[in-house]
Amino acid sequence: MAIRIARGCFIAALLLLAMSGFSGGAASPREFQLQAESPQFWNLVDHNAKLSVVATGFGFTEGPVWDETGFLYVSDETLNKIFRVYGDGKKEEVIALGDPDGNTYDRQHRLIDCASVLRAIIEVTPEGKYKILADQYDGKKFNSPNDVIVGPDGALYFTDPTLDLVAGEKQKIPFQGVYRLDDKGNVRLLTKDLTQPNGLGFSPDGKHFYIDDSEQRNIRVYDFATDGTLTNGRVFGEERGGKDDGVPDGMKLDQSGNIFVTGPKGIWVWDAQGHHLGTIALPEQPANLAWGGKDYGTLYITATTSVYRLQTKVRGYIPYKEGVHPRMDKTRKRF
Repeated sequence: MAIRIARGCFIAALLLLAMSGFSGGAASPREFQLQAESPQFWNLVDHNAKLSVVATGFGFTEGPVWDETGFLYVSDETLNKIFRVYGDGKKEEVIALGDPDGNTYDRQHRLIDCASVLRAIIEVTPEGKYKILADQYDGKKFNSPNDVIVGPDGALYFTDPTLDLVAGEKQKIPFQGVYRLDDKGNVRLLTKDLTQPNGLGFSPDGKHFYIDDSEQRNIRVYDFATDGTLTNGRVFGEERGGKDDGVPDGMKLDQSGNIFVTGPKGIWVWDAQGHHLGTIALPEQPANLAWGGKDYGTLYITATTSVYRLQTKVRGYIPYKEGVHPRMDKTRKRF
């Protein structure tokens, strides 16, 4: 999610600033633009691509997940609910839950949510019930789980910053970590070397693991081993901007390994070698995104009070649809 230091009036002020495009000076309206930094950008997005609004009137949108029956799951962190959102703008409440954040489907097609107030990773049923899958590491409560994805081995990987630590509650774990949760409920710490880990993603070949650090305003990449460990962490790219322009947050990859990461003013597009190809500037500051549509070639973007849609020229990499990666087969019995 985007950084929010306090709630109540301050959140409302931040949302107004984001919507107005505030950059430290006079307010100027933000608008949709395709800003190429490299000709390769146009291989991913058409010059004439149009942004459309799917639905609006939310408090603060996050955690989009496309369902093949034709709707999105969307978290609203201000209204404290998860919705089904349809292409015609219709919204259906799924569950009322304190500050839901990032979501994913797992390999069993269960909806998995980062429940900030519960300080837990949970399963949410279509009927609006939930089950806690994990809420602590080494006997201590998580901070506030933020984003979650499925790894090449079928396990869940998630970030646990303090961005949404409930006011008045104490931080039990003295760092902000990235974890792996297997189907037996075992939680393993992967790294604690980020100051504020947020969005995350795997390369389609299962060899690289990307995590962005909202405080440092950069994206880190690690080599991912078949036993689920991370090595050789380094900075992949930086997304610098003004104080109120937005920070690296949610990310998704396409089937060729290009990375779409929310950042200052919109979505920054990177190739697998760390070159910034261009930016999809948006009317509202985005927090997350998901691939959807019949061929998974449409980006659905949760941006402040709205959900937007943008057709691309590529297809998304969908980890929970891929099955266990071939690199993991020889060690599958470990998980």
